[in-house]
Amino acid sequence: MQRPSLAAVRGFDRAVYVVAFGQLINVFGGGLVYPFATVHFHLQVGIALSVVGLGLGAKSVTTAAGTAVGGFLADVVGRKPVMVASMALSAVALAAFAFVPDIAGAVPGAVPAATGVSALGVAFVGVCVASGFVRGLYTPASHAMTADLTDAAERDRGYALLKVANNVGFGAGFVVGGVLYSVASVAVFVADGATSAVVALVILLFVPRVAGDDAESDAPGDADERGGDGSEGDAVGDDDRTLAAWWRAATRPRVLALAGVNVGFAVMYAQMQTTVPIVAKEGLGLTAAQLGTLYVVNPLTIVLLQIPLVDAVGGWRRTRGLAVSACFWAVAMLAAWGADLARVPEGTGLAVPAVLVGVALVGGHLLLRTVGEILHSPLASALMSDLGTAAERGTQLSMLEVAKRLGIGLGSFAGGLFFDYGLSGLLWPTLVAVCGLVAAALLWLERSVTPIENGAVGDATEAVAEPAVDD
Repeated sequence: MQRPSLAAVRGFDRAVYVVAFGQLINVFGGGLVYPFATVHFHLQVGIALSVVGLGLGAKSVTTAAGTAVGGFLADVVGRKPVMVASMALSAVALAAFAFVPDIAGAVPGAVPAATGVSALGVAFVGVCVASGFVRGLYTPASHAMTADLTDAAERDRGYALLKVANNVGFGAGFVVGGVLYSVASVAVFVADGATSAVVALVILLFVPRVAGDDAESDAPGDADERGGDGSEGDAVGDDDRTLAAWWRAATRPRVLALAGVNVGFAVMYAQMQTTVPIVAKEGLGLTAAQLGTLYVVNPLTIVLLQIPLVDAVGGWRRTRGLAVSACFWAVAMLAAWGADLARVPEGTGLAVPAVLVGVALVGGHLLLRTVGEILHSPLASALMSDLGTAAERGTQLSMLEVAKRLGIGLGSFAGGLFFDYGLSGLLWPTLVAVCGLVAAALLWLERSVTPIENGAVGDATEAVAEPAVDD
């Protein structure tokens, strides 16, 4: 294990640091609103929690769709134009959350009558759909831009720099958002849109057009300039051949099995935004500032433990590391259940001790689920990347992201339904059971994965033949 050093973040092209800075500002904006969207639209605006969950779920799905479109446009139109356009459109779409009541006034009366959802709910879901799609365009273009600006030897460090920027921005956003929301609740949504406008301007002014932005870059001779093997150019070749290859890679049984497992993990992820804030604020009476500060546990834990914990399980089979991750998620849901039960009616004399216990349990939930997240994300990606050939890797890794978005959508909607129908006490044991199913599915999947594919290189002699159905 290498000793951590500041040298790891030195030596990049200046534009890499600009992209990372843009990432920090972009995610800072997301952190401003992340814990407060559910609180604001359910408790203040009065939208049913199931509809809020539906909107957040729809946003997750359209973000996945935007990611797919953004990746295609990044290759055809160029990285920089897609990044600038995504952030410019996001500035408008994200700020629109502050004006949902006004937008609701423009919703035709026939829509609420036909859907059974209030005009406020329809407006909220509509803004979620639009903002999710335009913001989803950004990620594949920014990742491709980072690859264009780095060579093979430094590319891993380049992506690590983006991840650090992510967590620093997210954590800072939680704290500032808590203070800002307590002063003027809708200001966090306007500020989120403003950060996207800032990123669009920074990218426009300080990031150069790179090889991937030029139409001529599809020529084989440009492969070296991109630090790749020309595969980007191949992606826009024969449509039939590309679609057939994509379908084969995306529908291999083991790929679908791991993607299904990722849906289960994502259902857990969704609770941090949908139901846990309601437990903390409505059930325990935390202020917005207190909630934002408490949520810093998540990015702070990632910054401190991401590398040491993943290094510690480096000799494990990935499926077993993921099963351990599922166990951490299960215990985290038990902690959230305890916090939900900690509500004590005012005037009993036990309210303050119960709230303190509840806050400690919410903090424990955030810590435990973050450890689960630290193990889950890199191990799932590494396992998926080894389940097929290098030519299939991009498609198969994209299946993880699609599964994650679907799972977050499902988890948001389901969590909202449990709370709306007064069944929150049943949500948490249900989620614990889902964690158990995920762990069992991973151990079943291990039987069809060779030790080398599973990261246990030293156990190559125990290799299990790949099932014929995947060939």
